[in-house]
Amino acid sequence: MTTKTQNINTQILPKPIKYLPDEQGFFGNYGGQFIPPELKPKFEQLTEQFFSILDDQQFHQELTDLLVNYVGRPSPLYFAKRLSEYLGSKIYLKREDLNHTGAHKINNTIGQILMARRMGYHEIIAETGAGQHGVATATAAALMGMDCKIFMGRKDYERQFLNVKRMEMLGAQVIAVEQGTGSLKDAVDAALGYFVQNPKSYYLIGSVVGPHPYPTIVRYFQSVIGSEARQQILAKENRLPDFVFAPIGGGSNSIGIFSAFLDDKQVKLVAGEGAGLGLDSQQNAATLNLGKPMIFQGMKTLTLTDQDGNPRPSYSIAAGLDYPGIGPEHAHLRDIGRVKYLAITDKQALKAFRLLARMEGIIPAMESAHGLAAAIETLKDHKQSLAIINLSGRGDKDVERTIPMD
Repeated sequence: MTTKTQNINTQILPKPIKYLPDEQGFFGNYGGQFIPPELKPKFEQLTEQFFSILDDQQFHQELTDLLVNYVGRPSPLYFAKRLSEYLGSKIYLKREDLNHTGAHKINNTIGQILMARRMGYHEIIAETGAGQHGVATATAAALMGMDCKIFMGRKDYERQFLNVKRMEMLGAQVIAVEQGTGSLKDAVDAALGYFVQNPKSYYLIGSVVGPHPYPTIVRYFQSVIGSEARQQILAKENRLPDFVFAPIGGGSNSIGIFSAFLDDKQVKLVAGEGAGLGLDSQQNAATLNLGKPMIFQGMKTLTLTDQDGNPRPSYSIAAGLDYPGIGPEHAHLRDIGRVKYLAITDKQALKAFRLLARMEGIIPAMESAHGLAAAIETLKDHKQSLAIINLSGRGDKDVERTIPMD
C-alpha cells in the first residue's frame, strides 16, 4: 500500500453503517423488495455478499487503493471566495467534479464492480440518464476486463451524446431505449427487463433506488463523500457547517454527503430537485414535492403520478434529475423532516450554472447547478452562514444545452 493510501485511511475506510433499513429493506414506510420470484436467489446472494464485505479488510484495502490512486480521492473541499462574497456566507464546494470520470458516480461503480468480481460475474449492465453513471460503469468494467451494456433513454442518448461516445470508447455497448419518453425511467425499465432475462449479468444500479439492498449498497459506497467533507470542514473551520446542500435526482450524491451529518441536528440539510418549468406544470421532476407513495421499479417510494394514479413522465433540463421516483431513504427523510427538499426550476439552475462559471471558473454539471441554486435560494435569508455545496459533477456534457440568460 502506498504512503498516500496509508495517510488517508481514516477518510476512506468505511464507518459503521447507521440508519439501516429493517429486515424487509424499509426505511420507515418506504423501500422493500418487490421483484419477480426468479430473482429472489440472486438478491439473497447480493445481500449476503454486501454484508460480508463490511468487515473484510482485504476488500477495503483494494477499494481504498483504487479510490486513492485511480479515482483521485479525497476530493478537495474548496473555499469559493468570490461566491462567498456574493452570497454573504462562507461557501465551500465539495469537488466531486475532480474525480476520475468527472463525477461522484465512480465511487459506487468501483465498489460494486469489486463485489461483482467476487461473485463471479463477467457482464455488467447499468442504466444512465446524464451519462455520468454510464461512463463510470464503463470505466470500472474496462478496468476489470468485464463486458458492459449501458441502457440509455433515446432523449438522453441524444442530449448527452458526448458521454455516449465516452462510454463507447471505453468498450461499452450503449443501447438507446426507444420506449416511453426516452428518459432515465425508461432506461431503468429496460435494464431491469434485461436483468430478469439474463441472470448471469450483474446489474450495477447507479443511485439509491431499486429493490433492497441496492439503496443501502449505493449509499454505503457514496458515504465517502460525507466522511471526507466532515473531516475537511472540521480541519478548516474547527466546527460543523450550518448548511449542507446537494442536488437530487435518484439521490446518491445527496445521501452520500448527508450521511455524515444526519446525527447533527444543528446542521441543516437541503437538496435541490428538478422543478423543470414549475410545480404548476406537468413538466417537472419534483418527486419529493409532488410525489405519491406507490410500488415503482422494485421499491415502495414516492412517485410522480398522473390523474389515474400511474407513474407519469418527468422532465428536467438536467438529465440526471429527470426521474419520476426517488430513493426510499430520501422519502423517509422528507417525512421525518430531517432534510428539506427544494424545487428548483430550469431557469434557477441555469442562472446558478453561469454564476459559478463566472465567479469561480468552475463549470458545474447541470445537476450540480440545482444544488447551488438551492443554496442561493436558502442563503438569501441566512447571511453569515457556513455552508458546503456538493459539486457532484463537471459540466462539459451540458455546455451545448445552456442558453444565454442575458
